[in-house]
Amino acid sequence: MFNEQKEVTRPKDEDVIKAKNVGVSFINRNQDDYKSKIIGAFKKKKTDEKKMPKEIWPLTDINFTGHQGEILGIIGSNGAGKTTLSKIITGILEKDKGHLKVDGKVTALFSFGMGFNKELTGRENVYLNGMMLGIDRDVINHYIKEIHDFSDLGDFIDQPMKYYSSGMKARLGFSVAAHLEPEILILDEALNTGDARFSKKAADKMRELVKRAKIVIIVTHSLRYARRNCDRLLWLDGGVVREDGNPKEVIKKYRKSVPPQPKRKRRRLELKKTQTTIGEKPIIKATNMGISFHLSSGEFWALKNVNFTIKEGEVVGIIGHNGAGKSTMCKVLTKILTPDEGHVEVNGETSSLVGYGTGFNAQLTGADNIFLNAMLLGVPKQRVTEKYDEIVEFSGLKNAINKRVKEYSSGMKSRLGFSIAATLKPDIFIIDEALSTGDLAFRQKASERIQDMMERSKAVIIVSHSMNFVEKVCTRAIWMEKGQVVLDGEAEEVVAKYRETMQGTKKK
Repeated sequence: MFNEQKEVTRPKDEDVIKAKNVGVSFINRNQDDYKSKIIGAFKKKKTDEKKMPKEIWPLTDINFTGHQGEILGIIGSNGAGKTTLSKIITGILEKDKGHLKVDGKVTALFSFGMGFNKELTGRENVYLNGMMLGIDRDVINHYIKEIHDFSDLGDFIDQPMKYYSSGMKARLGFSVAAHLEPEILILDEALNTGDARFSKKAADKMRELVKRAKIVIIVTHSLRYARRNCDRLLWLDGGVVREDGNPKEVIKKYRKSVPPQPKRKRRRLELKKTQTTIGEKPIIKATNMGISFHLSSGEFWALKNVNFTIKEGEVVGIIGHNGAGKSTMCKVLTKILTPDEGHVEVNGETSSLVGYGTGFNAQLTGADNIFLNAMLLGVPKQRVTEKYDEIVEFSGLKNAINKRVKEYSSGMKSRLGFSIAATLKPDIFIIDEALSTGDLAFRQKASERIQDMMERSKAVIIVSHSMNFVEKVCTRAIWMEKGQVVLDGEAEEVVAKYRETMQGTKKK
């Protein structure tokens, strides 16, 4: 009725993937659809529609071999071609030159939640994803309990995915892809929103997978994760493989390629904490705040008895495992959700960046989406026009700003989303995992921008699974578990306590 997964003995030097001089090109025609034309009315300068189509080669000359039984990592800056290469291996894109041999059935997980239907339950999405991967329903029936248990979703498995946090989507997506008999598993930024506990669990699962599957490929911006979990790394740069080899050595060379940030008189990223003056005026005050959802098993409190006060000038990191209530709290502060009990006071206009690409229209260009996102944030057209060039410059997407967002990598969406929100100077800036896909150079630049924003903003709130990032940028941290505040205090102290609870996870 189903195919039992059995460990298969294969020669260790068997080539699973072989790419020789592989390249792919896109034609940028700059042709607006009707949505683009509507948004274009809000722009000060219109794109020159008479421009000749331009041929773009995101990959020019890719050469590498993927071996049986290895976990192969792919790193590189945003726009280096990592996602494009993943799509060629999976057959989503067709190469325009060179030769590619893929020996096996490919299962791919592109970023968190891609392919999920938010109106369906998690369980229904397991079947939907499985069938999209060509898996027989009987096989899915056999593994559904293991998938449910591994994802740690509990009763949420039977709730619509529109109620899931980004971390919950990531856990379910990985659980589906890892359990349904993959031969070649590609994870493209799929675990960026996973907490340390689930990341270790996923790493152990991948080690188990390569014993009976053929190869696991991980596309990631987390150099720490790549070094710990990959047997070999490819560094993509400018459409070619710049380095191929030992993770430690490849990462060392990659780090040297990142341009150093200019010296600053007032603040440096090297400071352990942001230097800012904290006032006495409360900007956000939560009193016995609670949010409940009605699940099939009964009432579930995503937040319960939450109390905290954020004062003017603070940079607050919100940490905790997946499903702790972090994203739910952000939605309350931005008035997307209303508390079911208690209350919250917010003294200022909030600008929220909830995950990368949230609010983007994939059919519109990056330029169009700048104006669209600003409108959604309630920012006047004149102010957006004045800041347009600064947003584009900060994002580093000048050469791609007139491409449709559907052609952007997750990292490019992350850079543009952050640049829009940060440049438009919000009173209260909330960032929920929005920088999880940013490359090393952009994370450094974004960190400094967050610190600079304290001169203009009343408060900054950052939801992140990167403890190192929270320690460097935040003045304070709030640790949440099961919808409640476990610890609230100095960022370094709270992070240290949180790390102590993560068994088997080494200090970053």
